[in-house]
This record gives sequence, C-alpha cells and structure tokens, in this order.
Amino acid sequence: MAFAEYADHDGLGLAALVKKGEVTPAELVEACIERIEKHNGVLNAVVHKAYDEARKTAAGDLPDGAFKGVPFLIKDLGMQVKGWPRSSGSLFAQVPADTEDNELTRRYRASGVVLVGKTNTPEFGIPGVTTSRRLGACSNPWDPTRISGGSSGGAASATAAGIVPLAHASDGLGSIRIPAACCGLVGLKITRDRNPQGPEDSDRAIGFSVDHVVSRTVRDSAAMLDATGYAEADSPYATPAKAGPYLDEVSRSPGRLRIAWSSETANGKPISPEVQAALEKTAQALAALGHEVFERGLGIDYRTLYRSQSLVGAANFAAGMQRWVEKLGREPAEGEIEGLARRAYEGGKRITGQQAMYGWQQLRIMNRQILQRFEDIDVYLTPVLGTTPPKHEFLDTLTDDLRAFDKAQAQTFPFTPPFNFTGQPSLSLPLCESEDGLPIAMMFTGRYADEATLFRLAGQLEKELPWAGRKPQVWN
Repeated sequence: MAFAEYADHDGLGLAALVKKGEVTPAELVEACIERIEKHNGVLNAVVHKAYDEARKTAAGDLPDGAFKGVPFLIKDLGMQVKGWPRSSGSLFAQVPADTEDNELTRRYRASGVVLVGKTNTPEFGIPGVTTSRRLGACSNPWDPTRISGGSSGGAASATAAGIVPLAHASDGLGSIRIPAACCGLVGLKITRDRNPQGPEDSDRAIGFSVDHVVSRTVRDSAAMLDATGYAEADSPYATPAKAGPYLDEVSRSPGRLRIAWSSETANGKPISPEVQAALEKTAQALAALGHEVFERGLGIDYRTLYRSQSLVGAANFAAGMQRWVEKLGREPAEGEIEGLARRAYEGGKRITGQQAMYGWQQLRIMNRQILQRFEDIDVYLTPVLGTTPPKHEFLDTLTDDLRAFDKAQAQTFPFTPPFNFTGQPSLSLPLCESEDGLPIAMMFTGRYADEATLFRLAGQLEKELPWAGRKPQVWN
C-alpha cells in the first residue's frame, strides 16, 4: 500500500511530514488515489476523479501553505474548478467544464492542498441525505447501509474513510454539520461571510449558505479557516472580525463558559432516547470540566420561523433556477429535475415579491429573538441529529411521497437550520457513540462571529472526550 501510514495523520500532520522530507506530495496523492479506488465502489463518495492533474500538480512547485502537499476534494455543488465539470447533482444544471477557479478554490490551492477530485452531493444540495439520479447514493463508512448525511455527504464519507484528512463542504440548512455527525467528524458551519463567496455567487444571496470543510481533527478545521477566512476584495459584505489565528485558539483554555443545553424540537416531538441520553451525558461532562451548564431552549415560535424561511428559500431557489433557464435556453424537462427541486421551483414561482419580502422581514425579527438568547450564554448545546444515522430507505429523496420524506427529515434533522438564518457559527463534534457503534454528535453554537470560543471548547473536548481512536468499518 502506498504510504501505509497515510490515514494515521490529519492534514497538518501530513504537511509536517512533507516539510521534513519524510514523504512527498506525489506519494500522498498516490495514497489518496489508492484509497479512492479501494473504497469508492462501496461508498460512492468521489464522483469526479482528476488523477492525472493531481499527479502533475503534486510533482510541481506547490505554495508553501499550511497544507502543502495534502490531497483535497471539492464538493460538486457550486464550486468552480478550472477545467472540471460541475453537476450540482442534477441532470439539468450541468457545466461541462468551468473556465476558471472561483475565489475559494484559489484560496484552497494557496493553502498548499492538491485537488484530486469532486465529492457526491444531492441535487442542488436540497436534502440532508446525499442521493440523486445524477450521482447516485453515497454511503456511510461506519455502516454502508446508512446515510452519510447531506448535502456534503460525499465529503464526509471520503474523510471518515481515510481517503482524505479533510474536504471542502458547504452548509445551507445543516449540510456540513449533518454529514459530520453521521460520519463521526468535526464539522463547523462558520459565521456568515467569514469565507469568500465570490462575485458570481448569486445563489447565496440570502446568506444562509457558507463554505468550509469537514475534518477528522479540530486543528485542521481551524488551520483551514485561517487559510481561507480573510477579506475579499470588492465584496460589499464585511468579513467578521477575529482576534487572531484560530489554530492558536485550539490549544487555549476556554475558561468557565455558560452553556445552555436543550433537546427542544420545532414540532415538539422527543428525540430518540439514545440521542437524549448522549446529550445529557455531554452536559454532565461539561459541568465536570468546570463549565456552568443548565437546561434552556430557544423558546421561539418555530412554526412562524420555518414558514418565513420557506417563503424566502423557495423564492431564492426559483430565482436561481431562472438563471439556469436563461443560461441553457430552456426549462427543465419532465424528470430532468427531481421531486424536491421541482416542488421548490414551481412553489417559488408562485410566491409574490410581497410574500418573499414579508418572510424576509419576519426572519430578521426572529433572528434577533434568537440572538438575544445568547446575551447571557456563551454556547448553546443540542444534538445534531434527532436519531442515529438512519438506513438509506428511511430518507428516499426519489420518492413520490414528499410529505413522508419531509416528516422523516424533520424527525432526523430537527436542530441545525436556525443558525443558518442568524449566521452564527455552529459546530458538530463526534463526542458519543450508539450501542451499535454509530457516531452520535453534539452541536455547539456560539455567539455571532465567535468561532474562537467554539475552537477553544472543541480543543478541550477533543482532549477530554477523544474520538480519534474510533474507526469506521470502511477505513484506510
């Protein structure tokens, strides 16, 4: 096996070996390729392979960044990579080859990573499960009969299996945190506008979606955000201020934090007993570490919150589809977009401008209500999922019964969306495991722009409640 110890190291660890001359970037790329070929038949995590380009890049002069020589994968949703196809998981909205990198791709390259391929995503990143007619289903390395989460399921599956130490991911309603939770990884939804969106990123006009990575270690997440999260020229949106490098925060004590925890769900239904027990165990562990921990939910009108979001989200999706129609010169044919996308498109077209803006105004009001809850706490703790990662058939995106799918999603993913609306940083950590060995993740949400506190707390928990020793069925 090419460089057999490859998966024993995180991204910074591999870069350190490159710097010492103990391994070459070319050897790391071969180790990555070997693992893609070994595992992808089971996982379907990597959907575009750029092996020749990666080999050429690794053999050349790489930027002397924090991740010099480390193999890296890009999610096949929105991100432009020069010369690579882009499908967004759709039979309709396909680009044969992008003509240039976008800004975030350039920043990834500047960090020293070597781009090896693209990862699986559901159509337009809509659901919390990675399945589409275009790209097929992506499986979980812990149990391939189960979902890897979505919409960054391919990135999470590949990272958890040891194919790469970290991978690009994005999060619009939970799409970093959900797959990180399903696959036992670190997954941070960063603060809005922390990373660049680029001048052509019209799809993210409402600000819910952000890009970052999934990783196996906290320090890789911090170091990559240091590499990418700085001001973008000509952007009308100010980059949130930070005190210093996030990598430094990981090793600092978080001090005594005020942490509220809750299993409050939007529909009022309880989460699974196993996840509830893991939440309470985590709260107890935090108290034992010296934090002030108490139970308190957001206590907001979730029905109004999600009704408002649906107006804004559907109108925005329909506007994005209009751009694809203009670009391709035609409407999507019957069966060319899936049921979830068709519903959002047709529903969005029926929403008036007045309705969309009323929803946007209501969200602004409710975002302030949520942010007020953080005036006297540092961190808000919930699980990421309401259940353990379910079987593929439980969340069938291709079903004709979309109401049943909605109900299954609400049961499985009840916690992540509010913090996309507020723009707050929100972090998934794989602190617990189920009786049958599946990851159970906890979600830590911080004040607006306060990734620093989350990294300090995550560094403490990674040391006190370590997960590095747990390995999935499909590994290395």
